[in-house]
Amino acid sequence: METNGQVNGLKSKKKDNGDGKDNLWSAILEEVQNQGNTKLPSNKNVLVLGDNETGKTTLIAKLQGVEDPKKGSALEYAYIDVRDEYRDDHTRLSVWVLDGDPGHKNLLKFALNTETFPHTLVILTVAMTTPWGIMDQLHTWAAALGDHIEKLGLTPEQKHQSLKQQVQKWLRYTEPGDELEPASSPMKRSSRNLSDDLDSDDEDNTLPEKVLTTNLGLDIVVVVTKTDYMSTLEKEHDYRDEHFDFMQQWIRRFCLQYGAALFYTSAKEDKNCDLLYKYLTHRIYGLPFRTPALIVEKDAVLIPAGWDSMKKISILHENIQSCTPDDYYRNIIVQPATRKSGGLREAEITSEDEQTFLQRQQSALLAGAAAPRADSPLRTAQRTAAQLDGTKIGMGGGTPGNEGVLANFFNSLLYKKTGSPGARADVSPGAVSAAASYAGRVRQVYSRKAGRSRPAALPHDFPLTRYERLSAILHTSIKGILLKNAYRFREM
Repeated sequence: METNGQVNGLKSKKKDNGDGKDNLWSAILEEVQNQGNTKLPSNKNVLVLGDNETGKTTLIAKLQGVEDPKKGSALEYAYIDVRDEYRDDHTRLSVWVLDGDPGHKNLLKFALNTETFPHTLVILTVAMTTPWGIMDQLHTWAAALGDHIEKLGLTPEQKHQSLKQQVQKWLRYTEPGDELEPASSPMKRSSRNLSDDLDSDDEDNTLPEKVLTTNLGLDIVVVVTKTDYMSTLEKEHDYRDEHFDFMQQWIRRFCLQYGAALFYTSAKEDKNCDLLYKYLTHRIYGLPFRTPALIVEKDAVLIPAGWDSMKKISILHENIQSCTPDDYYRNIIVQPATRKSGGLREAEITSEDEQTFLQRQQSALLAGAAAPRADSPLRTAQRTAAQLDGTKIGMGGGTPGNEGVLANFFNSLLYKKTGSPGARADVSPGAVSAAASYAGRVRQVYSRKAGRSRPAALPHDFPLTRYERLSAILHTSIKGILLKNAYRFREM
């Protein structure tokens, strides 16, 4: 019996030891399961607001990894695939893009309502292609967002909680690299969402100067798109670093007021797009973001929410010399005057009614006169341009007064309507003698150049001006007419 009792006691001790090991492993597995059981939530949203042509659709397509974005209208819906590489988890982040037309602001109720308010991050987009309108656009959309939030009907408790979370997120920002310190750090927490474990430790702490003076209770990211256009502003509009610093300090003031982060991006040159994606997943899902603030490159600025202050902004004031930092934004960043093209427009030509034209032609034919011909504006312009100026025709020395006579004679031949009944050329003796004298001199010049002792006929390829060749032709024609008339008189 003792033997059996000893055996049974040994078995019971082994069983107890086995249960202890099982409990230990169960505790370890349960702890690991509890730490890794938090899945990425699927109810998170991003709302994108901004004017038209500020690159909203292109920006979201870049975050999605889509090369050929397709622009929609009114209120667009898209999603971004989010993957947690550390825990092999993934989800979809919903994205709502509102059209820049102010008439579509009433569609905000479908993207931002009482249920989605605690789970929404807002992106305000402005473009560097229109720098003069940046501040007006930011204030306009921030005011529209504030008005919409007021109409949501949030309970006082919901409002207080959302405002409190924004204050604590700002105060709890820690520089990357400082998270190993004992101070509370977003990077050090095991929570997925930064707002899940926010407590009242920072409730008594005061915010820095001009920070979150307008607290909407939402995470806001200001994105300045198309920063590659800065080089064009420098070349075509004479922008300098002073202008860009003036713009940046005003934008950063706005971000302080609303507790927003700031990103300068360029989808064309792929600047800060990847960092923007990581920052969004950090603010929404609590994933790590270890990139510090970037303010050295003027076209790739990155300022996380909680980093900036008025003291840091004042560093930009040292480079602002031609104006003061408090000057009105639109007085310094002025919109260039637009040049209206098409100042020299062709005269409009209206066609004559067909029946009126035919009646006029019929009346002229019945009267026995030549059919009248309507003058065309184009023909009139050509005729005016082709008029000969007798004072500019060089007749050479010793022939004063012949220039005007010869020019008038040329004009009468050029624009005299031939073929009409009774039409004949009026050849004055002065014109005949001037043409003959001029043609004779041309022939003498050619004969001397050709090495001939007596004047010869001009070859076809002899380099003559238009007036010289016309004079030679007229001389021959007039000589033939005179000989023909002489034969007629001799016959009479």
